[in-house]
Amino acid sequence: MSIFDSLTEGQLDVLKEVGNIGSGNAATSLSMLLGHKIDMKIPAVRVVDYNEMMDLVGGPETLIAAVFLRIEGDTPGNMFFVLSPEEASNFVKQMTGQANFSVSEPPHDEMALSALQEAGNILAGSYLSALSDFIELSLQPSVPILTIDMAGAILAEGLMELSQVSDYAIIIETIIDNHSENKQQIKGHFFLLPDPDSFSKIFNKLGVSDQ
Repeated sequence: MSIFDSLTEGQLDVLKEVGNIGSGNAATSLSMLLGHKIDMKIPAVRVVDYNEMMDLVGGPETLIAAVFLRIEGDTPGNMFFVLSPEEASNFVKQMTGQANFSVSEPPHDEMALSALQEAGNILAGSYLSALSDFIELSLQPSVPILTIDMAGAILAEGLMELSQVSDYAIIIETIIDNHSENKQQIKGHFFLLPDPDSFSKIFNKLGVSDQ
């Protein structure tokens, strides 16, 4: 039996609660950055394989915006914060006020891209900090990299980082509620891809053994 067959709803709920703690911290940081209230919630957390992960973003040829970072420390791996072009464009508009910005229409304004990268950095850092505190293992994010490209190219490059290949990912659904004049919610996904050995360390801390 694999470690993933041993997962229970309760253990996934723990990951979801960790996500909610991280999202609360991220919302506070984003609120300070933007000067108005931001709320975040994590409606679902699940573990999926590579094909399911690709389906979530619409297939390998779908354009996405992704903030990628390498996780270093006790449980190394990769992490992506993924948005569709529409969600990424709306997020940038809400952060910068650039009403004409579109991820799908380059060239892109450098300030807008920097804002999106910093937001992804805040969100990812807050989640990793909450997870690190809960499982009592060191998780340190690298400098984030923002990429706008086809999903297959972005995810494949991230999966091959340092020659590590993960067959499974922890998917953390995320909803960002911007309490400004434009109250449109932003829906995105975190893809947490621990290196193969790291999965066992994380889930052992959650009381799941690889039998």
